[in-house]
Amino acid sequence: MIRAELRADCSNCYGLCCVALTFSKSADFAIDKDAGEPCPNLQENFRCGIHSKLRPAGFQGCTVYDCFGAGQKISNLAGASWREQPGQKMFEALPIMRQLHELLWYLAEALERPETKSIHPDLRAASERIEKLTLEPDVTTVDLPVEREAINELLLRTSALVRGKQSKKKERRGADLFGARLRGADFNSANLRGAYLIAADLRDADLRKADLIGADMRDTNLEGADLSSALFLTQSQVNAARGNQATKLPTALNRPPHWT
Repeated sequence: MIRAELRADCSNCYGLCCVALTFSKSADFAIDKDAGEPCPNLQENFRCGIHSKLRPAGFQGCTVYDCFGAGQKISNLAGASWREQPGQKMFEALPIMRQLHELLWYLAEALERPETKSIHPDLRAASERIEKLTLEPDVTTVDLPVEREAINELLLRTSALVRGKQSKKKERRGADLFGARLRGADFNSANLRGAYLIAADLRDADLRKADLIGADMRDTNLEGADLSSALFLTQSQVNAARGNQATKLPTALNRPPHWT
């Protein structure tokens, strides 16, 4: 599966994320909403009534969320909306399908990297297995921890092949860099897996080939930073960060409209 097929397409979805997910009144959401309860901004045609002004209306969390195409996959497989048939199974399936599609996203990226040619057969086999799971009649029965562990081994091998051998100072897995002043930092080929980059200043930083899987990038300042070949970067991470026109992103990702 190519990554273009793992992009969210709201026009072919029954607004599942607007119903299935819980909202908690906070800086991310203007209201409290229980899982299974339609958002009051969801229209009859399954479109958001305030899509163009979500952030000023207090729904920043909606602009960060990305389902990796899980919403339209479930909607297409169901064949009818949750308004036409009981939707509970669709709502329960969304977080599971999203995680499966996230794994497919990482595997698809790994297959795009020329450095991983030696493990392409393993990557393809894993991708085919996960894609087959997404077509199961009930994806809620999938053992996600087992699948994630198996795929993680391949992603670690991918990271090692793409980044090559690095000095200890570039091994920053899980590092707490909350609010750190790192403008212009050299993180080229660094291991930033699961790092806390919340509100960190990474303006003009070099993040090419940096492994960013699971990194928390809420309010990370990426103005002028080079992430053009960053490894395992997702749209959700980009949406949660701050950037500008000078920020270089991988071609598979979109520049968020709220970036200035």
